[in-house]
Amino acid sequence: MLPGFTWIIEERIQRAMMEGEFENLPGSGKPLRLEDDGHIPEDLRLAHKILKNADCLPPEIELKNEIHRTEDLLADMKDAQEKYRLTKKLNFLILRLNAMRKSTIELDIPQHYACKLVDRMEKKLKK
Repeated sequence: MLPGFTWIIEERIQRAMMEGEFENLPGSGKPLRLEDDGHIPEDLRLAHKILKNADCLPPEIELKNEIHRTEDLLADMKDAQEKYRLTKKLNFLILRLNAMRKSTIELDIPQHYACKLVDRMEKKLKK
């Protein structure tokens, strides 16, 4: 005889199988794709899986994504003032990411000053 909840769970599984609820499921007959979560501490794996299924990203990854979006916007920008403002924002995001990492300076992402210098040169050449 199975203890309490285990018995209830087994009964429900057997009933579902008899009613055909496990037939024609997505991925039926295909191997399971198990993710390698060996790099995640065992006590955090469940929380990590729940957050991942809810499309929640760690702050560092969200910041990297915002940096990439800002770089894409900056690449297509023509207005010098807006480009300068966006470069300041980009540098601030990079600074936050580098501070968040707590790693050696060799692994830091360099800030973007090239746009600022190019704009200044263009202005001087136009005069």
